[in-house]
Parts: sequence; structure tokens; C-alpha cells
Amino acid sequence: MPELPEVEAARRAIEENCIGKKIVKAIIADDSKVIDGVSSDDFKASLEGKTILAANRKGKNMWIQLDSPPFPTFQFGMAGAIYIKGVAVTKYKRSAVKDDDEWPSKYSKVFLELDDGLELSFTDKRRFARVRLLENPVSGPPISELGPDALLEPMTADEFSKALSKKKIGIKALLLDQSFISGIGNWIADEVLYQARLHPMQSASSISKEHCATLLKCINEVTEFAVQVDADCSRFPSEWLFHYRWGKKPGKVNGKKIEFITAGGRTSAFVPDLQKNTGAESAKVAGKRQQSKVQKVEHNNSDGQDEEAEAGKSKVKQRGSNAERASAKKKSKESSSDSDENDSDEYLKKSSVKAKQNRSSKGKKDGDQKKKTRGTNTAAKRKLEESDDEDDDYNDASGSDDDYEQGNDHKLSSRTQSKGKKTTKPAAEPRQTRNKPSKKQK
Repeated sequence: MPELPEVEAARRAIEENCIGKKIVKAIIADDSKVIDGVSSDDFKASLEGKTILAANRKGKNMWIQLDSPPFPTFQFGMAGAIYIKGVAVTKYKRSAVKDDDEWPSKYSKVFLELDDGLELSFTDKRRFARVRLLENPVSGPPISELGPDALLEPMTADEFSKALSKKKIGIKALLLDQSFISGIGNWIADEVLYQARLHPMQSASSISKEHCATLLKCINEVTEFAVQVDADCSRFPSEWLFHYRWGKKPGKVNGKKIEFITAGGRTSAFVPDLQKNTGAESAKVAGKRQQSKVQKVEHNNSDGQDEEAEAGKSKVKQRGSNAERASAKKKSKESSSDSDENDSDEYLKKSSVKAKQNRSSKGKKDGDQKKKTRGTNTAAKRKLEESDDEDDDYNDASGSDDDYEQGNDHKLSSRTQSKGKKTTKPAAEPRQTRNKPSKKQK
């Protein structure tokens, strides 16, 4: 992926080979994803007939200054590259375009032919690059949103340390943030952190002033050297992490094992033996965890619990539960034998009231049943008495009876006598008022 050294190598190649030359032909790809905000025809018309005055760069962005605006700007993305036919631009990509190579490439997005016959092409196989026409590239996004260039605008040690002290994020993520410092990509960030012996995840604000100065020095040295050799990685020092970080399996650098983690959203190579995640922030987090544990132990001790043995705690809780159940059972027994016990008064009162209500209801029902039975017995008694006192001419004395009784006087008398005998057995003694004088007595 092109970073500051690769983009700077492309800028220098244009500066060395194209300055002062006129664009006589332009071919712009019909790819709206890469050619941003302008049609291919308008882009072409804005370039043809213009003279190249300079090539500029900030971070991983480059723009060509023409004799009049607008100016073409190039954001290289993941696979953007500049090729000049017959010129070795950089070892990052293939060097000079050969006669048997496809030209321009099918991945070409901007193709320029100059008045001396020199041909230049910007290609992007993966289509993450962006090519724009801007009136003033420096004053508008994305270039206006970039932080200081890591090569052209280096910070002082004090400025760098002060800037880091305000950032609570991991140092790797901060270095990849182009608004903080522009031009550093994934491999440069891993390299400078390895050389500065800093863990990719360490909080930027926790880095000491001395380590900040060391990190800034590594940034300057790595970028300057990579630019000096035109991003030719074969010329990078053999002790650099760069040579050992690309394998699928972790390798070793200077005898130390390399491991990979995700930091700042990118796969990050580091050496655990040399890059420790230390600092005030890590200590603060550890301190909070320890404080939380201490508070928990104190709380459990105040309750008589043993924090160190979870099994012990479970047994103590079980014993406590058993003791509570036994105590409740004992109180329940005591309350059943003694209704005055404090813990069972309410329950017994409720039980007593309920029992009284049940007895009252039952008594009421029994009373009603007794009254009903007594009334039935009384009526039968009266009929029996009247039957005993009547003369043989029963029909005349019972003229008020219904039609059913009139034809069955003898049967009714026998039935009444039988019924009277059965019902008077459980009945209470008749009242005095019931002993009316019979007709014979009168």
C-alpha cells in the first residue's frame, strides 16, 4: 500500500521528467468511482493544452500544478501508482515500462501524453484511489484536513510530546490518523513503534516525554531513509521489522518472535519481548481493578463471609438457610401449642376468626335445619292429635281437605299416624300452648 515514501517517489519522478512540458493528449477512464466529481470529458478538456509547472505532495496525496486551474489531484488509496514510460519511478511497483508491456494498462485512470512524446499514466487496480479536479487543492478537502506532513513539516520534541499527552487512544491508531500526522501508513507505524520499543495498543497519553522524543526520532529517520532510496525496500536496513512482517506465519526479527494483533483497525506486527504495554494508563486500569477487588473483600468481610473461598461462602449460606428454616419450624410448633407466641399471633388470630366464622355458619345452618324439622314435626303432631280426637265420621271433620285426601281418608289416617310416629321421635317436647283441649273435652 503506497505511503509517504512511495507517493514522494512518484512526485519526484514527475518533477524530474515532466516539468515545463505541455499536455497534448489526455485519456480519462469512464470510472465514476475513481474519477470523483467530474465527467471524463470535462476532465480531459481541463488538461489538454496545459503546461506542467510543478508536482506537490502532502501526506499520501499528490497534485500536479498546471499553468492555470483546476489542478488534477491524486489520492493513491491502496494500489494507486504513477508510471512513466521509459522511467523507473520506484521499486515499489515495476520499474520502467517495457516495450512488450500493455500500455496504457487496462487499469489506467488518467493517461497523459506530453509534447516531447513522454507518456504518463496513473493506474489503480483495486479502485480505492480518488482523482479530482480542484481549483486550490491546499484550501479544500481532503488536503486541507490533513495534519502536518511527517517529512516536510516535522514537529519538535516538545510539540510532539504535548500533542500525545492529549490523546487517550492507542499510539498505533493515532499514528494512522492522517489528521494528526499525515503520510504514515501501516508498515511505517509498525516499524517506528518497533524501533521505539512501544506497544501498538499503549495509550498515547501514557507515553513518557523521553519515549515521545525517541518515537519522533524514529519517525523522522524511517521516512527520510525510505524516501532517500525511492521506497526501494531492498535497500532498507536488514534489521528493520519491514523484512520479516509479511509472512502468513509469525517470523522472527533479530532472534525475537513477531506476533500480530489488530490495532487501529489494521493488522499490526510487533515483538512482545521488546514492546510492552506499560505506562500510567495501564497502571491506572490495573489500579481500578485492584481497588474494586479490595472493596469487594471488605464488604464480604463485614458480612462475615470468606472472599478467598467461593465454596466456603456457599456452605456458610447453606448453613444460614438451614438455621433459618429450623428456627421458623420451631416457632411454628411453639405457636401451635401456645396461641400467645409473638411470631404466631396474627396467624392464630386469623385461624380463630376463620374457625368461628365456619362454626357460626354451620350453627346457623344447623339452626335453620332444626327449625325446619321442628316445624315439620309440629305440623305432623297437630294432625296426629286432631286425628286422635276426631269421630269416626272423618270425612265430615275434614271437609276442608283437598280432593286427593277426600277419597282416601283411611289411608291418609294410617299414613299420617305412621309419619307422626317417625317424626316425633327426634322432636323436642311440645310446648304448653300446643296442648289444646279436644272436642270431647269441650
